[in-house]
Amino acid sequence: MADRITEELNCETVFTIPIFGGIPVTESVVVTWIIMAALTILSIVLVRNLKVENPGKKQLALESAIGFLNDFFADILGERGKQYIPYLITAAIYIGVANLIGLLGFKPPTKDLNVTAGLAVISIFLIEYSGWKQKGFKRFMHSFAEPMAIVTPINIMEIFIRPVSLCMRLFGNVIGSFVVMELIKMILPVVLPIPFSFYFDIFDGLIQAYVFVFLTSLFIKEQIEE
Repeated sequence: MADRITEELNCETVFTIPIFGGIPVTESVVVTWIIMAALTILSIVLVRNLKVENPGKKQLALESAIGFLNDFFADILGERGKQYIPYLITAAIYIGVANLIGLLGFKPPTKDLNVTAGLAVISIFLIEYSGWKQKGFKRFMHSFAEPMAIVTPINIMEIFIRPVSLCMRLFGNVIGSFVVMELIKMILPVVLPIPFSFYFDIFDGLIQAYVFVFLTSLFIKEQIEE
């Protein structure tokens, strides 16, 4: 069991780019490129021949999906936060696909701590930027001393705690699902893993994408509120 977990956490180098002394390209990066290419091609295919009148079923399904995501984040962020919705939708789609791609035989990029850390850093950068833009430099800096100056160190630490929280929550839940599935396969390897696979490989993967972007949107809302 320990060997399987170690193997799953091990992110192998697929190839090395021969510049600056050699830049290793890991498996998670390659799979991310595959996801990006697949989503780009799918986007091009889905947005072809869009119509204002008498739209087809494909266009209606696409508009419903994007409209649902847009309305979900708009309800949280309001008018002030609508500019951050495209990032949140993009992150939700990427994390969801990344968590599900294991069903096709690829190793999910979210099993690489570097990937989840990168997503968390980008989200926290956007969160702090939203506060800076909404409040202005002086008010943004002053907010670290609220409600009183003595809590300033705690408020500054929160900037670093939030990305760690987002990173480890996503990474930990993905690895946790893998461990549970391996234990189930060891106990009853034939029939029982099938329904659990639907939960841990599909439902739980989508839930983790939801939790990540939901928390990010709440943090942004906190920053942009007066």
